[in-house]
Amino acid sequence: MTPPATMSGVQLVRHGGPEALVWRDDLPVPQPGPGEVLVQVLAAGVNATDINTRTGWYGSGVAAGWAGALGFPRIQGSDLCGRVVALEAGVEGLAVGARVICPTNQSEPTAQNPLHFVSIGSEYDGAFAQYCLVPARHLHDVTRSALSDVEIGAMPCAYGTAANLLARAGVGAGERVLVTGASGGVGLAAVQLALLRDAQVTGQARPEKAGVLRAAGAAVLDRDATPAPRSFDVVIDVVGGPGWQHRLEALRPGGRYATSGAVAGPVVQGDLRTVYLNDLTVFGATHQPREVFAGLVTLINTARIRPVVSQTYPMRDIGRAQADMASGRYPGKLVLLPQEEDA
Repeated sequence: MTPPATMSGVQLVRHGGPEALVWRDDLPVPQPGPGEVLVQVLAAGVNATDINTRTGWYGSGVAAGWAGALGFPRIQGSDLCGRVVALEAGVEGLAVGARVICPTNQSEPTAQNPLHFVSIGSEYDGAFAQYCLVPARHLHDVTRSALSDVEIGAMPCAYGTAANLLARAGVGAGERVLVTGASGGVGLAAVQLALLRDAQVTGQARPEKAGVLRAAGAAVLDRDATPAPRSFDVVIDVVGGPGWQHRLEALRPGGRYATSGAVAGPVVQGDLRTVYLNDLTVFGATHQPREVFAGLVTLINTARIRPVVSQTYPMRDIGRAQADMASGRYPGKLVLLPQEEDA
């Protein structure tokens, strides 16, 4: 396949509301350079991180992205399922026609910062267009997976984040795990992946979304309920907000708390005595080791896990998709398609 000269896609032209997203039909198709692969986008998941990047939530100043300054215009899109259409000479391990994905946060350690990373759709153009360039070293072949393009396109950000949270917290068989925001993309992924580890999982969510958690095999705690003190070994928290102290108190002595989100608010109040008198360990989980995502790819290629995709949208309807996500209307994931139809 010879790619066209131009493509359609969505550019973020500044930090702001949905009006900062501009649909274009005349974007130049990028050309791969050394070590790069041109990927045709097949499906692109919608994530809170795309909204947060759009609004500048990750930092202060006029340009705040995942890992620092954000250049405009930027094609966002942190979830990618695509097909290789061109690659630079010298790229090994990939072939034209392969179906591929990549992690959202891509480890690029430096001497000054061994945890340094860049993010697709933030530090470089992402999947909210018909084509994107990705460094070959960050791509993984998922051609043989029985999962659909839409399902795979829903997984890199949410499931990569969830897998990283569980890895950092060291979740093991038989452990009691509380997952907040459990009907959302990352939360539901964490529920499913923790169950694969044979943990005893309780998901905290709205009553109207409890069915999807029970179907996955988890117990359910109402979103507004206070978990019982010392009832969990691990708390996986993407909510933050005013319930933070109660989640610390829900941990048994020696318990572990891991977070990668704050949808109910990033500023929390708590009692440090709860942490040190109970020997709790608190993990922040943003940097994602390569082996964590490689393990997720194995699960995808063997179809051991299947995401819940509630809705798909034509890519030009990104504003509607992001509004639906922000409203919490649907459980699981929402996915954009480059084609001009709803699936």
